[in-house]
Amino acid sequence: MLKISNLSAKIENKSILQDFKLEINPGEVHAIMGPNGSGKSTLSNILSGKKGYDVKGEVLFENIDLFSLETEERAHKGIFLAFQYPLEIPGVNTNVFLKTSLNAIKKARGEKELDAIQFLKLVKEKAKELKFDEEKLGRQLNVGFSGGEKKKNEILQMSILNPKLSILDETDSGLDIDALKTVADGVNALRKKNNSFLIITHYQRLLEYIKPDFVHVLMNGKIIKSGGPELALELEKKGYENIN
Repeated sequence: MLKISNLSAKIENKSILQDFKLEINPGEVHAIMGPNGSGKSTLSNILSGKKGYDVKGEVLFENIDLFSLETEERAHKGIFLAFQYPLEIPGVNTNVFLKTSLNAIKKARGEKELDAIQFLKLVKEKAKELKFDEEKLGRQLNVGFSGGEKKKNEILQMSILNPKLSILDETDSGLDIDALKTVADGVNALRKKNNSFLIITHYQRLLEYIKPDFVHVLMNGKIIKSGGPELALELEKKGYENIN
């Protein structure tokens, strides 16, 4: 599904990723762990289409050159990014945003768009599954939401859009234990044979609830070690500097 080969990235002449390699197949959940400044968020930004990076190398998504696609085209193809710090967007209703996003993707794929009644039925079902307060669906997007509510809203978006590749950029940051479990349950409910997840995190605690197939350690812009879920436990005990 996703194949990254010899990816290097710079911003303002500062090297962030160096000869980065990663392959994710359909149905797989990969976790990338690393300290601050290792390149984790840069990777998610590049995959989602954020501008400003000087990149070299090759990134293929379902055998399509990702760098040839604009941000919205990547979303149409099935790439979703859950932000570390979701933005508040005053004046934009949450329900309207979700419906517009979903129908834009459906239109790009030549699928039938949902009318208001169909969408409300869908969003209420998903909100109930995620224990997301339906009242907040009528509010401005993320305005006045707590940190945990913003993260739940990101997972709600993911649940409704049903992407092929979901990138979670430190979604566990700032969550209490109940919100963490709710987010993990939402991710686990979406795991299927034909979609994949890339989970970016500092800590092992999220991975207790989302059991990844592979864990990778990112240091100084490169993956220095890969393994199974046990690698996350090793990191928790030893720290990044003592991994070899």
